[in-house]
Amino acid sequence: MAAKNSVMVFVQQDDGQIAEVSVELISKARDLADQLKTEVTAVLIGNGVGKAGESLIPYGVNRLYTVDHEGLEHYTPVPYSKVLTHIVRKVSPQIVLYGATTTGRDLAPRIASALRVGLTADCTDLKIGNYESKGKSYENVLYQIRPAFGGNIIATIVSPERKPQMATVREGVMKMGDPDPGFKGEIISESVELEPQDFPSQIVERVKEDKLVNLKGAQVIVAGGIGVGSKENFKLIHQLAHALGAEVGASRAAVDAGFVGKDHQVGQTGTTVRPRLYIACGISGSVQHRAGMDESARIIAINTDPEAPIFQIANYGIVGDLKEVIPRFIKAFRAKA
Repeated sequence: MAAKNSVMVFVQQDDGQIAEVSVELISKARDLADQLKTEVTAVLIGNGVGKAGESLIPYGVNRLYTVDHEGLEHYTPVPYSKVLTHIVRKVSPQIVLYGATTTGRDLAPRIASALRVGLTADCTDLKIGNYESKGKSYENVLYQIRPAFGGNIIATIVSPERKPQMATVREGVMKMGDPDPGFKGEIISESVELEPQDFPSQIVERVKEDKLVNLKGAQVIVAGGIGVGSKENFKLIHQLAHALGAEVGASRAAVDAGFVGKDHQVGQTGTTVRPRLYIACGISGSVQHRAGMDESARIIAINTDPEAPIFQIANYGIVGDLKEVIPRFIKAFRAKA
């Protein structure tokens, strides 16, 4: 089977470490490729990245194109754009996916401009379907699904007339598949001629900061919404999270109200999470928020409104004032501990 018309993923790496979002996208690309009866291809750019690339094959990569060059150890836009544009033109995939990271958001538009194709940013879902417009029918089009108008609606965008169809995809929204050690793929070392003028900028110093909030990796999350009432009341969310050894989450409304920082935001316009336990306090349960947490293994909802939509997906619902319920939660947990 030829790589042409494949589903391609740009694999992001940092110091030889593959970004999780790239593995998530390879898993999604495998699903899309199976529907399209085609291959999954991937591109890994860096310096000495061949060994790291081997770990990607079991996730369903048929062909991994690697480009090694000492000037490509860290991302800089001009050489990375030249290399990836060259490979995309050579391989001719029908779909190219990037993580919606700072790197992906910088690189993808450059490739789209060079190839004169469309690009949809910050997608939260991808599907394959048919499309009709102005009397023309298109089969097996990539539906690029993302929030629009501040997250108030969900838009489905298509760009069927030119290939590749390209999208950046948010971290955490695609499930990472289980690797299959028996899957057979091929690693192809590509050579792209780079000149000194391809490196107009250089990295003088790199400063890395650890993330203080790790919602994606949290097993227990206590999240607060606008129903918490105030920044002062939001301290109850922190207290319960501390007692449970949990991360603190929030709805967009709570973040917009200034109760807590944006790093804590869960939902369509925030982080997608899948913890073992999600405790939603004062969260009504809008579609946008539910899209970011409805795959939690267990959901407990606390709300004064018995008709709140969050109760539709909660495993356990408590109708009551969180200012009374949360202290009781904490007292009961500490008594048991």
